[in-house]
Amino acid sequence: MMLSASPNTLAKSSLEEMLESLRQKDECDRPRDVPPALPSRPNSRARLPSARRSLPAKFNVSSVMEDQNQNGKEETEAEKKEEGKRKEKDLGVKRKSFGSKKMRTGYGSESPYVLEEKEEEGEGVKVSAATKVSSVENKEEQKPEWNNNLEYFINKKLRVWCRVANGEWQLGKIQSTSADTSLVMLSTANVVKVSTEDLFPANPDILEGVEDLIQLSYLNEPSVLYNLRVRYSQDVIYSKAGPVLIAVNPFKSVQIYGNDIISAYQKKAVDAPHVYAVADAAYDEMMREEKNQSIIISGESGAGKTETAKYAMQYLAALGGGSCGVEYEILKTTSILEAFGNAKTSRNANSSRFGKLIEIHFSAMGKICGAKLETFLLEKSRVAQLFNGERSYHIFYELCAGASPILKERLKLKTASEYTYLNQSDCLTIDGVDDAQKFRKLLEAFDIVQIPKEHQERVFALLAAVLWLGNVSFRVTDNENHVEVVADEGRIIYSVTNAAMLMGCNLEELMVVLSTRKLQAGADCIAKKLTLRQATDMRDGIAKFIYASLFDWLVEQINIALEVGKSISGRSISILDIYGFESFKNNSFEQFCINYANERLQQHFNRHLFKLEQEEYEEDGIDWTKVEFEDNQECLDLIEKKPIGLLSVLDEESNFPKATDLTFANKLKQHLKTNSCFKGERGRAFRVNHYAGEVLYDTNGFLEKNRDPLPADLIHLLASCDCQLLKLFSTKMRNKSQKPLLLSDSTNQTVGTKFKGQLFKLMNTLENTTPHFIRCIKPNSKQLPRVYEEDLVLQQLRCCGVLEVVRISRSGYPTRLTHQEFAGRYGFLLSDKKVSQDPLSVSIAVLKQYDVHPEMYQVGYTKLYLRAGQIGIFEDRRKKILQGIVGLQKRLRGHLSREYFQSVRNGALVLQSYVRGEIGRRMFDIEAKLHADSVSEASTGELTAVIHLQSAVRGWLARKRFNSMQRQKELLNVTTLSKKRAGLRISEDKEEFKVQPSAMSDLQKRVLESETALLQKEEENTALREQLRQFEEKWSEYEIKMKSMEETWQKQMSSLQMSLAAARKSLATENVTGQAGGGRQDTSTSPFGYESEDTTSTTATPGLRTPTTNFTNGNTPELRSRELNGSLNAVNHLAREFDQRRLNFDEDARAIVEVKVEPEATGQQQQHPEDEFRRLKLRFETWKKDYKARLRETKARLHSDKRRHRKWWGK
Repeated sequence: MMLSASPNTLAKSSLEEMLESLRQKDECDRPRDVPPALPSRPNSRARLPSARRSLPAKFNVSSVMEDQNQNGKEETEAEKKEEGKRKEKDLGVKRKSFGSKKMRTGYGSESPYVLEEKEEEGEGVKVSAATKVSSVENKEEQKPEWNNNLEYFINKKLRVWCRVANGEWQLGKIQSTSADTSLVMLSTANVVKVSTEDLFPANPDILEGVEDLIQLSYLNEPSVLYNLRVRYSQDVIYSKAGPVLIAVNPFKSVQIYGNDIISAYQKKAVDAPHVYAVADAAYDEMMREEKNQSIIISGESGAGKTETAKYAMQYLAALGGGSCGVEYEILKTTSILEAFGNAKTSRNANSSRFGKLIEIHFSAMGKICGAKLETFLLEKSRVAQLFNGERSYHIFYELCAGASPILKERLKLKTASEYTYLNQSDCLTIDGVDDAQKFRKLLEAFDIVQIPKEHQERVFALLAAVLWLGNVSFRVTDNENHVEVVADEGRIIYSVTNAAMLMGCNLEELMVVLSTRKLQAGADCIAKKLTLRQATDMRDGIAKFIYASLFDWLVEQINIALEVGKSISGRSISILDIYGFESFKNNSFEQFCINYANERLQQHFNRHLFKLEQEEYEEDGIDWTKVEFEDNQECLDLIEKKPIGLLSVLDEESNFPKATDLTFANKLKQHLKTNSCFKGERGRAFRVNHYAGEVLYDTNGFLEKNRDPLPADLIHLLASCDCQLLKLFSTKMRNKSQKPLLLSDSTNQTVGTKFKGQLFKLMNTLENTTPHFIRCIKPNSKQLPRVYEEDLVLQQLRCCGVLEVVRISRSGYPTRLTHQEFAGRYGFLLSDKKVSQDPLSVSIAVLKQYDVHPEMYQVGYTKLYLRAGQIGIFEDRRKKILQGIVGLQKRLRGHLSREYFQSVRNGALVLQSYVRGEIGRRMFDIEAKLHADSVSEASTGELTAVIHLQSAVRGWLARKRFNSMQRQKELLNVTTLSKKRAGLRISEDKEEFKVQPSAMSDLQKRVLESETALLQKEEENTALREQLRQFEEKWSEYEIKMKSMEETWQKQMSSLQMSLAAARKSLATENVTGQAGGGRQDTSTSPFGYESEDTTSTTATPGLRTPTTNFTNGNTPELRSRELNGSLNAVNHLAREFDQRRLNFDEDARAIVEVKVEPEATGQQQQHPEDEFRRLKLRFETWKKDYKARLRETKARLHSDKRRHRKWWGK
């Protein structure tokens, strides 16, 4: 019977039915309270085939049981071992996959992992050879099965993948098949003839572009390539291959990053594949398991590893951001490291030329509290040597483009095109990159990482010194090719001078070091001239040493800035970003070290995803079919193995003075020719078959770069420099060279051995963490967006072992818990409490209760293994039950709390009532006693208060009555004045008397009198101002004074009115007498013009009477008539002015009183009455003074004629 090869089939095999019947029989015979027996450990490491394994034809269950019963006792231990080995070979079938090599069971002679080898090396080779044979045999056995599947695909008209002539994979449908070929109709309607081996089943359309390759029904190369291409065309660059994240470089900006996306992954709102998801998983596992984590990012150069590492750090910074702000400093270190450690290569515009491991430390609360940065193997040769189309490190171009004019003048900087180290490759810029802006961002990063300004300037000075050293040239002086520094050309001497000035050393000493070497011969010191090649190497060596030391110093400063709170940290996440696999036209020592590091990382990847997992399955007795993968242990043995390994031979030749690159290449070919990963070439070249492909290396420069010599003359020169950094660098180098070497460590100072030690230390660090892998894929070699080169992608997928990862993830058991852990976490889910309480019985009972299919789990000796997704069943059920328990507990606690609260509340109310009663009674007693003691004092105080109250009320009533009477009086005065004003009109038809002018002496006399009166009035004004001040202090006194002044004005006005009335009566009598005696008098105006005087500025004052004038001097009647007429006219004018002025002053005074008494009645903002009163009084005094002066003039005119003097004219 032949079962289908589909991985989704769940049909039970005959062997499984037999085992099931035996298990049921044992369970029936065994008492219920006896715990189940553990699975018996078989003699070999191989397991019985699973239900999915096809069985031979004509297989019968009963015959198998018979054979087992008959031969079971006769089988020896040796036969069991042989049977186990045979089954292991049979189970080592490897279908179409990305690799073809068998997994080795042991490690090389050297390994960073501390493990015990379980088999001898020779035995492992035998197993590997046997596996190859087994693979061939099984491949032959699979042909009938695939032929049956072909018929199925033909009948159902399903799509298949076929490889056409140009090597591409295309979709089509099988039309017919014969022998080893098939006719396939492509989607273009073309029919092609292809080999059956180049046909693979295609997945249905519903699985197009799935997030996880595990979801593919048919797992093969073209299906994986197509799935990634579909997602890449939709700008979905992340996919999953089981536990591995695949990141395809988009070569453009995609909108899948930022705070919104970070927030979504923090809240678990999305679960799509993303670098944020990997960082989130590492963070969660670190907090849950309290174990250090690592995110290992790998891929070839230009695949996007550095950018992926930056996004991972960005997410962790957002997730663990604290109050110290160190997370912001961690992000800014990327700018510094990229400027000093990245460069443009032919395959990547921002290629990392060093490796780095950043270890981010977290507190117990999950907040970032510090970080540590570790770097590996900076490519120093790039400082002095460049290939065409490449650039040196970014910092040189950024410094030349972005430095301020002051800094350029101080450093003697020129443009990048004027420096030999930079212009030798004919590539000075990168499309779309602004070096000046990058330099400004670098300065910001320096400030954030707290590197002082003076240190920054020293760094830039050394960078400029490196550039000027590159411009130094030499001249051959003799036939032996000895040279000296060219000093007779302005440009060259300019370069040497600038380099010496920036380094802070003596110019002559620098020129001597560049052209000679001192040799110690006994007690003497001999100076030997250098050849052109030696001098050039010396110059470049100085430049490379300065730059490499400067890079290491910057890393130290960054670590100092990031070590905040690290001492209290116990958890960390490490992010590894190391240079990708490189294979150029010319590959030297740097590419060899880079590829060696990638080999080590690939070994770590294989170890955790293949070796350790499968070894655990076998050791725990799990029925498991091995998944084959391409192991790179043989390549690592080629490089590391002692005593005959590539690094060992390199160190040996480096310590031999007469060795050359050619002798080194010949020695490699001699000792390593038996290794399948090594192939010697003509001359100095050799090939190494790495996991990512074959690379051709040229040994030119291997020995010199491995030695990395630094002459004592150079150390002495740097120690004598004024630059503090150079002194520090020379001190460190001197201390290293003076350390005593161990007997067996004579080669520890070589670059290769140092790098090997760094890698071993790195692997040890990563081994103590839980790894999370990210594989970066470069979609095309032209670095263009939306271009997908299938061959390039396929090569990278094969190197990464993606298909094997998916296969082992799909068929493996990613969830594994010990029996105790599973029973302790899920044992309470059991409804039947009669089950034995040992962990294994509880675990099996839980699995049966929830009907977990036997294919979905296996029980090992110590652990329980579950397929992907199965643990979610128990977690969901556990969560629901716990939520129910929590809800029940919540209700019960609420009920108990309410009952307790009610009891406490009732008790409190009773207690409060008693306390309040007791307090009230005590207060009553105290008050009663105090009342009895102070009753007399209280009565006296109350009487005094009553008296004060009565006094205040009487005062208020008196003031109210007084104000009422005052208002009535003012109203009466106003009425009286209006009546008087109406009755005091003088007929305008009466004749006016003309006043005869007075003499000049009289006028002068009046002037003197007026001045005297003015002085008097000023004194009066002073007194009135004092009264006004007193009025402001006491408003009540102001009212009394105002009324007093009004009475004074009334008296004066009455006196004036009486005087005017007497004068008017006298004049009227004389006028009647004159008319009777002399006839009609002339009524013309006075020639003196008194009538026009003050008519526009003043008004007449009524109330004055004009006296009668007698003509006794013998004047004519006409003359007397004119004189009388002028006098009468003047008096009438004064009377009218008096009346008008009095009316105006009365109205103004009344307005002031009304504003003071009732300010709201005016509808305007209240003014200051005292100011208004002061102005009114000033106006009155001014008018009074003027009026009296004019009154005196009129009086003088009337008395000019002594004969007409009357006694009634007084003041």
